Amino acid sequence: MPERDLKLLTEAAQAAGEIARKYFGAGPETWDKGNGQGPVTEADLAIDRMLHGELLAARPDYGWLSEETEDDTARLSKERVFIIDPIDGTRAFIAGEKSFAHSLAIAEHGEVVAGVVYLPMKDKTYVATRGGGAFLNGQPIASSTQETMETARVLTTKATLNPGLWPGGVPDLSRKFRPSLAYRLSLVAEGRYDAMMTLRPTWEWDVAAGDLIVREAGGQVTTPDATAPRYNNPAAQLPGMIAAGAPLHKQLVKRLKG
Repeated sequence: MPERDLKLLTEAAQAAGEIARKYFGAGPETWDKGNGQGPVTEADLAIDRMLHGELLAARPDYGWLSEETEDDTARLSKERVFIIDPIDGTRAFIAGEKSFAHSLAIAEHGEVVAGVVYLPMKDKTYVATRGGGAFLNGQPIASSTQETMETARVLTTKATLNPGLWPGGVPDLSRKFRPSLAYRLSLVAEGRYDAMMTLRPTWEWDVAAGDLIVREAGGQVTTPDATAPRYNNPAAQLPGMIAAGAPLHKQLVKRLKG
C-alpha cells in the first residue's frame, strides 16, 4: 500500500508543479489570511482544489488535512489521512524565489507512511515510504553523521537561537535559512545540512512529508522535548521540531533541556 500511495502522491505533486509554474513570476492574486497566518495566492488555492479532487477520487476512504482547505473533524476518525501543503513557502513563491515546495504525505494511525516534497523550479523530488528508504530524483539519500555541534550546519531562524529558549546555552553553530520547512527537512535528509530546528508551534502539513524523508534517510526527528511526532491531531499542530543525525540530535535536545 505505501508504494501505491507514493506513486499517487508523486504524480499529484508533479501536477501541482505544473500549476505552480503557470503562476510563478506572473504576479498571482494574493490575499492575507489574517490572524498571523500569512499570505495565500490564487496558485495555492488552484493547487489545493486539484489535489483535493484527484487524491480523494483515488482514495475516497482517506481523510483530508490541508493548509488551504477548511478543516473537517471527520478526518480524526479515518485510518489514513492525506496531509497536504499546496505551496510551502508561499512568501518565497510570491517573491519569485525558487525554493518553495509542494508537500504531500499520508499518515496512518498518526504515523507518516508515505511522503513527497517536490520543488518544481529546482527539479528536485524527495520521496520516502515507511521502511523503504529515502530518495532524491530516484537516488538514495542519507542524513549527515556530523557529531560536533560547533561545526554543524543548521537550518533555522534567528528567533530559534534566542538565549531564553536554551537553558543549556545557545549552541555555537553555523546557521542557514530556507523559507520552506519541507525543504529544510529534505536538505537534512540529503545530508547537505546537519540539522533543522523550529521551536515554535508547527503546522503538520509543513513537516509531515519531510519528517518521514529524514527518518528514512537515517536521521532522527522529534519535537523539542524529544517526543516522536504524531499526526492527524485535532489542532493539526506540533510544538516544534528537531531533525538531525543521531549524535547531533542528542546534543541539541540536551542543550534545550539544560
